[in-house]
Amino acid sequence: MKKLVAVEDAKKLLTEAQDWSLWRWLTEKGRVRQTADRGTEALDELEKQVKAAWSEDLQRAYDELLAQAALDHNARAKRQYEKAKQAAQAVAAPVKQAAARVKEADDAATHARDEAERIFDEAERRLSTSMAKEGARMAIEAYDLREKAIRKAEAAARAQ
Repeated sequence: MKKLVAVEDAKKLLTEAQDWSLWRWLTEKGRVRQTADRGTEALDELEKQVKAAWSEDLQRAYDELLAQAALDHNARAKRQYEKAKQAAQAVAAPVKQAAARVKEADDAATHARDEAERIFDEAERRLSTSMAKEGARMAIEAYDLREKAIRKAEAAARAQ
């Protein structure tokens, strides 16, 4: 996976931000948000490109996992899951295992990003530099997890 300039810029700024004072956080929070959003968008685009190169079987296996995760005891979600399950029925077990590894990595990265955003929101509400610094650390970790998930998606595509 190639390094993305927007992600490296975001990581650099977030690393620097871990040493900021409250005043600096208040004056720079807009720039931090914009830089972080650009990094996230760059990773979203790369992930989309990687997954677009997947084989049909790998995509079907991944779609089945997404549909299964979306089950929430309503008829529509259940129908979508049954349809995805039927489409992935002929997919080989190793392909399904690869899709499961990618899904697990995607879930971990998404959880980390959501948690970092929650901490940033709470830090802003409380005007807490310690929470903002923790949010910055967590955001860097979320970028790392997202890059790891994309590498797993690339590996899954190569294994086909």
